[in-house]
Amino acid sequence: MAVKQFKAESKKLLDLMINSIYSNKEIFLRELISNASDAIDKLYFKSLTDHSVTTKKEDYKIFLALDKDSRTITLTDNGIGMTKEELEKNLGTIARSGSFDFKAENKAEDIDIIGQFGVGFYSAFMVASRVTVISRAFGSEEAWKWESKGAEGYTITQTEKDEPGTQIILVVKESTEKENYDEFLDEYNLVRIVKKYSDYVRYPIEMYREKSRQKEKPADAGEDYEPEYESYTELETLNSMVPLWKRAKKDVADEEYNQFYKDKFYDYTDPARVIVSRTEGTATYNALLFVPGRAPYNYYTREYEKGLQLYASGVLIMEKCADLLPDYFSFVKGVVDSQDLSLNISREMLQQDGQLKLIRGSLEKKIKNELNAMKNNEREKYDEFFKNFGRQLKFGCYADYGMNAELLKDLLLFYSAKEKKLITLAEYLEKMPGEQKYIYYAAGESADRLAKLPAAELVLEKGFDLLLLTEDVDEFCLQVLRHYGEKDKEKEFKNISGGELGLETEEEKKAAQEASEASKPLFDAMKEALGDKVTDVRISTRLKSHPVCISSEGPLSLEMEKVLGSMPGAEGEMAPKSQKVLELNGEHPVFAKLKALQEAGDKETLGRYADILYNQALLIEGLPIEDPVAYAQAVCELMK
Repeated sequence: MAVKQFKAESKKLLDLMINSIYSNKEIFLRELISNASDAIDKLYFKSLTDHSVTTKKEDYKIFLALDKDSRTITLTDNGIGMTKEELEKNLGTIARSGSFDFKAENKAEDIDIIGQFGVGFYSAFMVASRVTVISRAFGSEEAWKWESKGAEGYTITQTEKDEPGTQIILVVKESTEKENYDEFLDEYNLVRIVKKYSDYVRYPIEMYREKSRQKEKPADAGEDYEPEYESYTELETLNSMVPLWKRAKKDVADEEYNQFYKDKFYDYTDPARVIVSRTEGTATYNALLFVPGRAPYNYYTREYEKGLQLYASGVLIMEKCADLLPDYFSFVKGVVDSQDLSLNISREMLQQDGQLKLIRGSLEKKIKNELNAMKNNEREKYDEFFKNFGRQLKFGCYADYGMNAELLKDLLLFYSAKEKKLITLAEYLEKMPGEQKYIYYAAGESADRLAKLPAAELVLEKGFDLLLLTEDVDEFCLQVLRHYGEKDKEKEFKNISGGELGLETEEEKKAAQEASEASKPLFDAMKEALGDKVTDVRISTRLKSHPVCISSEGPLSLEMEKVLGSMPGAEGEMAPKSQKVLELNGEHPVFAKLKALQEAGDKETLGRYADILYNQALLIEGLPIEDPVAYAQAVCELMK
């Protein structure tokens, strides 16, 4: 029997497909099942107009059989089958797709065909040393057998087959030191592969499975009778067929969604939010998304992988498709199923086409709207969500030069010093007194400590609220936002430890300026003693009862200096430095003491006092002091 050669540069192309296109051998079964499903689809489509097709929809099925002794896997469908010419055309030419042609010929119809590139069939050669295809086309009395051992070619011969449809027989390769092919002869493993990739194929995938049961106890058995067991085979449907995301939401109980989430994504807690999204038109897809009730243990690590499970017509294409989610919504888990995706020939990698971008954009809007709804209608639940994932939303605001800040700003929460709880920026703005010029905030590690900062005392005494920022990304986030509110009511964010706070009256400003000018010799002496530690020493307008504080000038705040300084490579001379200003309370007794030392010409004591006050101001701000031992000794000297 003459062996026919493959077309399309057979050997090279087939070697490429077997060794390069597919990275995971187990997907061969997914591809063959998808082809079988397409074959049934074609016959069912034909039955709508051709009454000679008598097969009922409920009778369509795919049958899987395993024979360990002969090392064969057999897949049978009762679909439309193939003629000799179609076998030659579809299997003799690599990358020729009958499904693609079928869809192209019926553009006007709503046909959901899975296989469109004609290479999935050849993935069988990744695990099989020989592939046999026996097919009988519907309406034909002839059956044909296509057989191949790989790139060297194939044969087509006439054979017998009782019913229309196609049967594919794979002879599984022998295992080697590098490759374990025996795993594909394990019944449980085959069932796992079907459940993983083809659980939602719309036709039943059946298989006779070996099971065990206890024999019936004989009537004359005594008390010492030990139960006996027997093996038997039972036909079992391996796939669930109807995916949860294609059922109407009103027909699915909350418990079903919760259980699906826990089973699918290996979580033991119910999701905080279930998001069902269905669209038709430019981006046709079904999506079932979940906002987890808690952050995964590795969520804020490099090991965490974002992404949604991507299905094409119920067949799993990618376990985690990262392109469907922006980073700031990376906590969302779920599935997306579309029949319109453009896939490359292996289906394992998506082309960066407009369809995928449309789906991503649609999902992004849906997720934002659902989070807003949770924030507005289930505030306690949203507060808990934000404790888990709010940090990621803040990173989203700051990342990419703030290009997503507008999208995310209304989802942010910050701790209010006045209300003792998390509030939105809109809620802060809503309760602002009319005379308040800025949205005030303080940044550090502890909300309790921030509320006791010298400048916080003044802000709160005025009746203004203060946002207490305790995460390292918080201030970077607000600096990207810069301001918040409608255009005619925008308010700028103001760090209470930086620059003028806009709290003093013109008279207070004038008095502070006059006091600073009058005390210029004192400030010059203190600045000389402190050297490059500070850029200026001045009278403060932000202090009430405290004697001293540190503020900053310029874009780098005190907290940002601390955050950036803790990063790798930011040591020594490379450490970022803010422009620090030592501010003194002109009404405090300590100021009078400093003034007296300067007037008495006691430069040494004044320098020591200046250093002590500088270190105290650093400690109040939560910043490290350069020499704790020297500071402790200086304090002890004062106590003698």
